[in-house]
Amino acid sequence: MKILKIAFLSAILSVVSCNNTTTKPKELSETKEVVAVEAPSGFKYWSWMSVGNKKSDSAYTAHFKKLKSNGFDAVLLNTGADPKLLKRLTPIATKEGLEVHAWMFTTNRPGDSIAQQHPEWYMVSRSGKSCFAKEDRPYVGYYQWLSPSHPEARKHILSLVEGLAEVEGVASVHLDYIRYPDVYLPIGLLPKYNLKQEEELADYDFDYSDASVEKFMALHHKDPRKMENPAIDIEWKNFRLNEIRSLVNEAYNIVHEHDKKLSAAVFPYPEMADHMVRQRWDKWNVDMVLPMIYYNFYNEELDWIGYATKQGVEDLEGRPTELHTGLFTPKLSNPDLKTAIQLAKDNGAKGVAFFDDYHMTDEQFEIIKNSK
Repeated sequence: MKILKIAFLSAILSVVSCNNTTTKPKELSETKEVVAVEAPSGFKYWSWMSVGNKKSDSAYTAHFKKLKSNGFDAVLLNTGADPKLLKRLTPIATKEGLEVHAWMFTTNRPGDSIAQQHPEWYMVSRSGKSCFAKEDRPYVGYYQWLSPSHPEARKHILSLVEGLAEVEGVASVHLDYIRYPDVYLPIGLLPKYNLKQEEELADYDFDYSDASVEKFMALHHKDPRKMENPAIDIEWKNFRLNEIRSLVNEAYNIVHEHDKKLSAAVFPYPEMADHMVRQRWDKWNVDMVLPMIYYNFYNEELDWIGYATKQGVEDLEGRPTELHTGLFTPKLSNPDLKTAIQLAKDNGAKGVAFFDDYHMTDEQFEIIKNSK
């Protein structure tokens, strides 16, 4: 979105997240004022946005004004994990009354020039294919997944988290692609890749890298590479769930040390996320989750937005984590957009995040504004 966001998509495959920005940003003036923005007390409206250095400050000011005037409260800015670009844009957005959340690709790090110097950092499939090699990546070329089990890869990811958390005026660091590659694609995307996934296929089952296998064997004294059917080994599955969980929890500690919050783009509800991408987000230390409830990717009907929202809210019961429903606006008609927002409200969401406002029509903006 523009690598699209299926966090899959967050978001995922070539229809779900945004391109990383590689252009080097200009240095900020030290005199730029950062205006703190308090979180709105009511139902919050968010926008996922990819940003870069090509647009002028005045162009971003105009865009942020448009969002604010149409009822938006917060922007999730994908700067390619570049804190300098984030420092440039944060005061522009906050001046217009918008919260700023620093959106970053986490374990999937396409185009990461530091990571690409270390082939051993990358995840490996059960069939022995590394995400380092372009020809061996699953599904799409930008699937360049780092292993959370490799200590240096993990350290690198967390250094990016800290760099964003240090930016003054940012409300949260927002983790996207905080998972493993899709062992199962959303059913609506399978025809695009001419696939049937009725079991865990070797080319899409990760992480059999040396770092991951050695860490698992030290804990459980068995080698997943030698298992006849690793899909039914609960320790092996749980190990990978816990690798993501511990990475999130470390990021949580880092951002809270900087008086920021942690948010994350996740799959629709925890049981589905567990099954599809090794992501059990109801067990994480995280302040806000934005599940991407893109119902059409799953060949579901519109009311599934309400079902998945409610399921996530119930799974989070007793935890301090807020849930804000993610909607994919390009596939929503005007009447369906209005209904989708109401379904999120009626089923316990604290807000709605829209992907993406760059392609939103004037009619959609008006619906959002009026629904507020």
